[in-house]
Amino acid sequence: MTNLVTPENYQQLLDEKVTRTIALFNQFDVKELAIYPSPKTHYRMRAEFRIWHNGDDLHHIMFDKVNKKRIYINDFPVATKIINQAMQLIVPLIKYNHLLRYKLFQIDYLSTLSNQLLISLVYHKKLDDDWTIEANKLRTELIKKGLDVHIIGRASNQKICLEHDYIDEQLNILGKKYTYRQVENSFTQPNATINIAMLSWAINATKEFSGDLLELYCGNGNFSIALAQNFKRVLATEIAKSSVKAAQYNIAVNKIENLKIIRLSAEELTQAINNEREFNRLKGICLSDYQCNTVLVDPPRSGLDINTLKMIAKYQNIIYISCNPLTLQENLNYLTQTHHIQKMAFFDQFPYTDHLECAVVLYKTC
Repeated sequence: MTNLVTPENYQQLLDEKVTRTIALFNQFDVKELAIYPSPKTHYRMRAEFRIWHNGDDLHHIMFDKVNKKRIYINDFPVATKIINQAMQLIVPLIKYNHLLRYKLFQIDYLSTLSNQLLISLVYHKKLDDDWTIEANKLRTELIKKGLDVHIIGRASNQKICLEHDYIDEQLNILGKKYTYRQVENSFTQPNATINIAMLSWAINATKEFSGDLLELYCGNGNFSIALAQNFKRVLATEIAKSSVKAAQYNIAVNKIENLKIIRLSAEELTQAINNEREFNRLKGICLSDYQCNTVLVDPPRSGLDINTLKMIAKYQNIIYISCNPLTLQENLNYLTQTHHIQKMAFFDQFPYTDHLECAVVLYKTC
């Protein structure tokens, strides 16, 4: 991985990736396309490593996807500087501590632009009070080294938090500061700089929109909180309990008064809108009260199922955020029967890979 990060070749690699992705959408009439590059290094906010035990030594490792050989990771230039700093500090602190190193097989790091860090130590053993004592000592030593860090211990059916299991990100978006709580083991945007670019693009793209906004797959409220300023009301759905809890906190801390989160999947919401099924989770919310002219979807790599496609095709405006250009292309084949592509943007969420995040704004033509 380290050898694949070549900042001097970044622009060439991005240009090649953009060219390939543009070719996927040649069949569509795209009049406005924006490209958003990533920082060349230290852009990834989270990283997960297996831990290799070799006598008294410990190593962060990854596995080559082709030959499955292990790769020793001494530094990781794609990850934030605070993650790299923690990687260098943590191994000397735990390698001679039997309670902390015994049956440790993975370390996960989650960081923020505001320099908070969450470290999860994952074990093949049951954790006890003695482990907690030593983990607290480890945290104290890391704090002495200048890290704003929290530690979690994980084992089978077990999770021990030293204080809490989240960190709070601070993002400056078009001159306004937002706080986003990010919970361990839940989805968060991996490239914060690109996330700021996506949110800024979405705010600017919807400035002239009216009515209410419906968002599917809202996660911790990443898009809905930033976009609430452009709409009368926002109704957002998310199925993961931890993400819904974080979203509720983010709504409160950012003082967003026109946004409601409901815990439903996209498929369940489609059933509710079509009056096919009633949900207790919708108690007190009348979907027909919302005048949603715009729908935002940010689906998983598999894209949208046909029932959800049929449902969103009824809306005047569609904002589609895609982590998979191939399924986006498939979904656009359906959506462009009723809608025209107004804007498209590519975001380099994962430099030095074939991946490009895509965003599309469509408006109804028939």
